[in-house]
Amino acid sequence: MDLIAENGHRKWPDGDIRRAGAAMVSGLTALLLLGMQAGPAAAAKPLYLIDDGPAKLWGTVHAAKIPLPRPRPAEAPSADDDHRPAAAQPADQDKPSEQAAPVDSPAPATPQPSACRLALSDDIAIAPSIPDIKGPGGCGGTDLVRLEAIMLPDKHRVAVTPAATLRCAMASAIADWVRTDVAPLTQKLGSEITTLDNFDSYECRGFNRVPGAHLSEHGRANALDVRAFKLADGSSITLTDPHVARETREAVLQSVCARFVTVLGPGSDGYHEEHIHLDLMEHQNKFKLCHWEIYDPLPQVAPLMPAERPEDAPPREVAAKSEGDKGDAAKPAAAETEGKPGDKSEAKPDDKADDKPDADPPSATGTASKPTKKRRRTGAF
Repeated sequence: MDLIAENGHRKWPDGDIRRAGAAMVSGLTALLLLGMQAGPAAAAKPLYLIDDGPAKLWGTVHAAKIPLPRPRPAEAPSADDDHRPAAAQPADQDKPSEQAAPVDSPAPATPQPSACRLALSDDIAIAPSIPDIKGPGGCGGTDLVRLEAIMLPDKHRVAVTPAATLRCAMASAIADWVRTDVAPLTQKLGSEITTLDNFDSYECRGFNRVPGAHLSEHGRANALDVRAFKLADGSSITLTDPHVARETREAVLQSVCARFVTVLGPGSDGYHEEHIHLDLMEHQNKFKLCHWEIYDPLPQVAPLMPAERPEDAPPREVAAKSEGDKGDAAKPAAAETEGKPGDKSEAKPDDKADDKPDADPPSATGTASKPTKKRRRTGAF
């Protein structure tokens, strides 16, 4: 308590503090006025409250005006575009030149057409190239074309309906067959071929569409199924129709078996009764298979009984009888004369009774045995 009482007189009164602050503000104001009245050199000099060096810099006074920024060009993007997200930027903005592809980078090489493709020109067939096919299980192929029509030497067009997807080699073989063999054959029949009926070409499947079977040549675009030829006079030649002239079907058979590796038709395996299968499958040892039966038409009504012999038919030839046969023929004639009433050799009734065998003797038991009854024998059927 005594210590507090002793130090109490050291506290500043409130009036003294206010008077000291007012004096300091007046001094600072005077210093500022003096600096404003100084010359340019003096105004450029930093003003310090305490002359202790540049470490206590408060500010500088510039005599020249600070230049304002230039106005924004009209072609400059707006401020909203600068803050737009990257995904919202227009796609057609010019990219920087640094992102452009290098000029010296080589372009992908274009595949050159094969020799078959060059040979299969528009003068032979309308067969545009199509991209390679890579299907499941080995299906597909390369150097493919879509065979739409075949051009004959006289510029006549043979349509392939529908268009066949084939390898170039198979399409070339079909075109050569039609131009060289089929067209002259139809001309001999009095008309021209206009359409080749395509039953099937490329199809990713196994043999005969059997699940789990080996890949068919149709799955390799290396086979064509032909059903018929359509002619200009409106008629049609169905290759498996028995009513088509046998000579015509045999001519087609010989031509296809000479050109293609595999030929299957009626009578081969039960799957080719309505069309002819042609392919260029590579067999071992250059084996070729040609199985196509040429059937004749069946009669309208099957005969149940043989036809009657015509009246104007010549008499049937009979073999001449030998001497032995003549002697055998005389025996029945003699037997017939014995049975006549006026014959002297006719036996009397008493003689017939004497010819009868004696009755059976009695058995050991003293009783006579009963005569056995003869059974009639019948012939077997």
